[in-house]
Amino acid sequence: MAAQVRDGYLKFTGTRHTDLWLMLGDNAYDTGTWDEYQQGVFEMYPHLRNSVLWTAIGNHDAGSASSEWQSGPYYELFNPPTQGEAGGVPSGTAAYYSFDYGNIHFICLDSYGSDRTSTGAMLTWAAEDAAVSDQDWQIAFWHHPPYTKGSHDSDTEIELIEMRERALPILEAAGVDLVLSGHSHSYERSYLIDGHYGTSDTFTPQMMRDRGSGREDASEAYQKPLGAAHAGTVYIVAGTSARADEVSPHPVMHTSLSIPGSLVLDVQGKRLDVTFVDDCGEVRDYFTIKKG
Repeated sequence: MAAQVRDGYLKFTGTRHTDLWLMLGDNAYDTGTWDEYQQGVFEMYPHLRNSVLWTAIGNHDAGSASSEWQSGPYYELFNPPTQGEAGGVPSGTAAYYSFDYGNIHFICLDSYGSDRTSTGAMLTWAAEDAAVSDQDWQIAFWHHPPYTKGSHDSDTEIELIEMRERALPILEAAGVDLVLSGHSHSYERSYLIDGHYGTSDTFTPQMMRDRGSGREDASEAYQKPLGAAHAGTVYIVAGTSARADEVSPHPVMHTSLSIPGSLVLDVQGKRLDVTFVDDCGEVRDYFTIKKG
């Protein structure tokens, strides 16, 4: 299935260059060994040689790697900026880091092997890093989704609960626009929401900053002021690059699909277009956020 998703993506993009590539964890099954990375990543995606790859660590990658000791194939294969070399506040660790690309600030967190407490090193760093960025857009990514009803359940699993309860208030206060995760083998995309940190049954309509689809041809694009706290975030689970399982609707989600595919982000100035493309290269979901 991974090869089909790859080919669908390449059919959709055509001759357009891929500027950067985000992997959301569990990048090499089953335990992130050297051979699994070679076969499942480098041989599967040879076009990556022409694009910069940015990775988050997942629980399967951690089967042969340690965030605490910065050891194992994951940490030997990938060398993200730990001292702010690409923008952002130095994290001092390859487990979580940030970087700038164009007018976008990216924040990568470690939802598995690092301390997830609110006062721990990772979230203390994330609060500072997100708060000081002056880029037009902020996009965060990590492995365990704060909201999902796919092959995992964000109401019951500890990593998902803790990231929702502890990381989301920090990021939403800093005005983060988009949060990307994997782990569940589904595609799930939320409304523009803010302030939901509990279980799915505690979500209320008042937590929606926009109840529309974000599609310009159906309602209108999501609108956000520049640099505003708690103006709304879209949360996406994009875990179907190699497998698609059944998914049930979570109340924060506008769209929930059990379809293999990949996510495409396009930023032009103060406009962000997000497209979910299936393994045949067809568009299955899309929305736009505009700033200003």
